[in-house]
Amino acid sequence: MTDEREARLLASVPDGLFIGGEWRPAEGGRTLAVQDPATGEVVKEVADASVADGTAALDAACAAADDWAATPARERAELLRRTFELVRERTEDLALLMTIEMGKPLAEARGEVAYGNEFVRWFSEQAAHVQGRYGANPEGTGRMVVTQHPVGPCFLITPWNFPLAMATRKIAPALAAGCTVVVKPAALTPLTTTFFVQLLVEAGLPAGVVNVVNTSDSGALSEPIITDPRLRKLSFTGSTPVGQTLLRQAADRVLRTSMELGGNAPFVVFDDADLDKAVDGAIAAKFRNIGQACTAANRFIVHADVAEEFTRRVTERVESFRTGRGTEEGVTIGPLIDDRAVAKAEALVTDAVERGATLRTGGHRLDRPGSFYAATVLSDVQAGSDILREEIFGPVLAIVPFRDEDEAVRLANDTDFGLVSYVYTENLARGQRMIERLQTGMMGLNVGVVSNAAAPFGGWKLSGLGREGGAEGIHEYLQTKYTLTPNPFG
Repeated sequence: MTDEREARLLASVPDGLFIGGEWRPAEGGRTLAVQDPATGEVVKEVADASVADGTAALDAACAAADDWAATPARERAELLRRTFELVRERTEDLALLMTIEMGKPLAEARGEVAYGNEFVRWFSEQAAHVQGRYGANPEGTGRMVVTQHPVGPCFLITPWNFPLAMATRKIAPALAAGCTVVVKPAALTPLTTTFFVQLLVEAGLPAGVVNVVNTSDSGALSEPIITDPRLRKLSFTGSTPVGQTLLRQAADRVLRTSMELGGNAPFVVFDDADLDKAVDGAIAAKFRNIGQACTAANRFIVHADVAEEFTRRVTERVESFRTGRGTEEGVTIGPLIDDRAVAKAEALVTDAVERGATLRTGGHRLDRPGSFYAATVLSDVQAGSDILREEIFGPVLAIVPFRDEDEAVRLANDTDFGLVSYVYTENLARGQRMIERLQTGMMGLNVGVVSNAAAPFGGWKLSGLGREGGAEGIHEYLQTKYTLTPNPFG
């Protein structure tokens, strides 16, 4: 049950769509229910946008596009900086809201507020530093002027697992670049995005620059927006199959796209690794966000000489976890997002055990309200197990032994995905070789968490296209123009 503070916070979050600077109900008064995954209870009803509402949101973004693009970069930067300060002031409210609608422990939710807010600060600093270049052409017959321009109205689709950070790392660079946006948050977790947009408005956001449409029918609402000739950019974070569908829809218009898709991260531990550091890194890489992260370590590839000791240590740590509602003191593992996530974890663990894996701890759903699954460790996971091919998205740590470096590389790269990898070794040359050999867009060398607003986030292969964060992030929302002028000296 929600307490008085939670009730007041939930009541303060608008329940409407945000279109053209106004909160308004959905067409026909449709609503969707937001549930607390720790209890299964409905905590709030919010507007459920129709196709017409989606079109209205794009209309508003297009109407505001020229004025926002012409707004001086310094003004856009100051808006984002004011928003950064407001988010920092409201950290506790944002963290609690995330815990209520998504389930992560409150301490982790506070961490997400800090991390997500760094994208607001980072891109406030990038807004005034978009640069072009000027110089003579090689023939000396003219001068080349290269300039950067806002790409135009953008459609941003965010996932449920990091409801603040995934919104800020799309919205902030778009606004910094001079683009207007339509944001579609996940139906499971729309409240955090809504609260963040309220803070943007408080910071002085002009009408129409950011528009928010919650919907229970993402496919129906999204397709007309994506195929609308006025749209210039699509950014999506979510599953690879959905991303592939969106790319097909975007293809006819050759729409600019950024896709941050699924992962199947290897976590490689060599026999010379510092096991204390490796175990700490494993816990962070696997159980952050209850394992519900595209960057979560999925396959623990551990040298046979240290596999048993590594397994013993991580099992001991996992058995010390406390599971419960994220607002409870000392909770380290909250609920999974819904019952489908629990069923998936159950199926993957059952398949692995039936194929010969050893269950060290956990391996079952918890008999309590909400969608809880016990933190789990599996060792000696066999080749061909579903858990080595599919993204787990849950608190399950699966260990596979290896004998030499070439085998470790082969196992790590044996996937269609390539978002992030983790390697633990005290051998500098081996670490450098792994940087060269592992097929991922990001890598943690002796660290278990790699995400940073100042770094380019993104993957290879089926893990996606484009980058979010870093100097690269703002360029996803810019387009380049080259102009040739005559030689001014004749």
